[in-house]
Amino acid sequence: MLTLGIVNTYDKIKLHEAHYRSIARAAPVAYAFGFNLALFDYPFKMNGEELVNFVKDKTTIGSSGKYLEELFRAGRFFVFDLPERGFQPQFGAPVVTTSHPAKEKNISVEGLSDLINKKKSFLFLIGLGHKGLPEGLFEMAQYHLDITGKGISFETCTAIGAVPAVIAGYASGIKKSK
Repeated sequence: MLTLGIVNTYDKIKLHEAHYRSIARAAPVAYAFGFNLALFDYPFKMNGEELVNFVKDKTTIGSSGKYLEELFRAGRFFVFDLPERGFQPQFGAPVVTTSHPAKEKNISVEGLSDLINKKKSFLFLIGLGHKGLPEGLFEMAQYHLDITGKGISFETCTAIGAVPAVIAGYASGIKKSK
């Protein structure tokens, strides 16, 4: 199981357009590449179904929430607070996406795709907001992944598209050009 995890570092109290637009953008990408979608620390006081309907009413992105609704109906959309000690074990090993991976936790796309093809599960964490992912997640994550392999930093929505696309491509045998 592969899960795209979006971690809100934008604002944990007040709801902003960036929150629901990030969900609307991530849902079709997750759906297209066979990933689940998990949200962490979003400022919503709604259950999953209410959140799906809210996003559908707020944006036309992702065919007005069609893919978010598909993920929800299939049991592939999750909403959580950010854990202090560890992520839900059903998601597998957490992978911090970063342009500056720690040497001791760095894993290549090729290495990950080998593990994926051995049926290992992974939770790919992407930060929403200019602060990036919290430092505690770098320590908590088993792996760090630079999706570019070149130390190039991506904006959140670019990472939301690139991470699942590259991972799915490698796992299916398509090789990235150098």
